[in-house]
Amino acid sequence: MRQFARNALDALRQLQESAEDATQPPLEGTKPRTARVIDPTLIAGTRGYLEKVADQINGTYENGWYDACAVMLRRFVETLIIETYIEKNKEAAIKKTDGDFYSLKRLIDEACNGSNLNLSRDTKDILRKLKKLGDRSAHNRRFIAKRSYFDELFENLHLDMQTLIEDFIHEAGFK
Repeated sequence: MRQFARNALDALRQLQESAEDATQPPLEGTKPRTARVIDPTLIAGTRGYLEKVADQINGTYENGWYDACAVMLRRFVETLIIETYIEKNKEAAIKKTDGDFYSLKRLIDEACNGSNLNLSRDTKDILRKLKKLGDRSAHNRRFIAKRSYFDELFENLHLDMQTLIEDFIHEAGFK
């Protein structure tokens, strides 16, 4: 009888461990089912972290996690700007004297108004819209983003992101 109880307890522990393992999130992010925001082929072969952030953006959008999507878009834009300046050996234009990069507002201002990049008018407009939505999602404690906010700001989010990415990919010389 005691052996039976021990075997049953061991089986129960193994079952519990298996259940815990099965319910853990993946160690690395999974690929989203859709690409409603960023077409992954646009950034394939550029930087691995840009590809992973794009996956997160697409995944948060397809799951309706719009604040997370807005914040990740904000991060993506910041990274694109910084990487472009680094590739052009012009990062001094976007760094403070202590070596840190400027805030996103100043990065966008430099990208749009400085002489180091030749961005389209559409890209400049898209940058400002993405910052505005991302700032609200990141910094306004009462703001909760909804898909309708993306729809109101962007005529076609997927197309706008394609425009922005292609502009930066060209400027950085990634492809």
